[in-house]
Amino acid sequence: MATKRVAICAVAQHKNEPDLWYRRFQNMLLDVLEDLQEKTGFTYGENGVEMIVSTSDDFFDARTISNNGVTDVIGGQYLAEEKMAQEGLNAIGYANSIILSGHKDLVLIMGHCKESQGESRNMITNCGFDPFYGRATGLDYLNAAGLQAQAYMRKSSLTDDQLAEIVVRSRQWAAKNPYANAREAVPAGKVKASPMLCDPIRQLHAYPVSDGAVGLLLASEERAKEFTDKPVWITGFANCMDTFFFGDRDLTSNFALKKATANACRRAGIQDLKKAADVVEVMDCYAYQQPMWMEGLGFCGDGEGGRFVAEGGPGKYRVNLSGGTLAGNPLIISGLYRAAEATLQLQGGAGDRQVPDAKCAVAHSTNGPAGQFHSVLILEA
Repeated sequence: MATKRVAICAVAQHKNEPDLWYRRFQNMLLDVLEDLQEKTGFTYGENGVEMIVSTSDDFFDARTISNNGVTDVIGGQYLAEEKMAQEGLNAIGYANSIILSGHKDLVLIMGHCKESQGESRNMITNCGFDPFYGRATGLDYLNAAGLQAQAYMRKSSLTDDQLAEIVVRSRQWAAKNPYANAREAVPAGKVKASPMLCDPIRQLHAYPVSDGAVGLLLASEERAKEFTDKPVWITGFANCMDTFFFGDRDLTSNFALKKATANACRRAGIQDLKKAADVVEVMDCYAYQQPMWMEGLGFCGDGEGGRFVAEGGPGKYRVNLSGGTLAGNPLIISGLYRAAEATLQLQGGAGDRQVPDAKCAVAHSTNGPAGQFHSVLILEA
């Protein structure tokens, strides 16, 4: 365990919408920044923020060096600013390292994405594969997930009825989250009758196209009280990458997630995550992923995802009370939304979704095809 501590002092979220055509992403970030400054009173420069970690993606922003387009609005001009392009939750891991190393004692994280700007998420995620073999076969994150879903549903005995149950529950919780994109209730029958996207994934099994932005202020233990009375401590963070070539992977093994979970728990001094965690936020772009990632996090055994759902595991372990990614967050900053919800729960600020006396929360994210890369963040009040 680290001897120094880093706190998340405050979070700010832009409401997710399917097409924020009336807001440039600079405007979205400014909304978030002003909210964060109002909550904490932080300033820039000496004794203020001198280090910013941004999260954006060249493909979704349709420009190279995408952070160049937002440096001024997030206050990065003439200051240190670095970009996290992999997935937003890793910006928290990076900022945590910056503070623990003593390089800075205050770091601002700002992430944004407008998925609505692209012609097709599938065209963009096709570029996540190697250029010589994977891209040429037409692979993208959706059809990779379809292959994984087929294999996982066979292994775990997860049924189409249970996939519908996961979506229905996601919408029920999203209705209580003012930042969620898809908040309208859907009956199970409508989920099961929705068009097939990529067998066995139906349209309502998949997260909707979403635009959004998130900001967080992190501080050293010595300075956290300047900005909040309710610091949320980062006690564990880890990530892990599975094999690069898609065909080399066992798609149902949860290899990278298990490694990341073990390392995050070791850093936090946690022996059994399912006993320690009061709230769990997983990045479930597709319905089958929620029980699969819960297996990888250790909340049930290998191949027991179907039984986990049947026995009410998502409710028992308070999984995705934000509505999760299924209710709509942009792909590359979904982890930041997971961390924001976890922070609000530990600060007692989650409104109608609040878990009483929550002390420990887990935020998870993934990127790459079919869960190639996973990150796990453990937070404690």
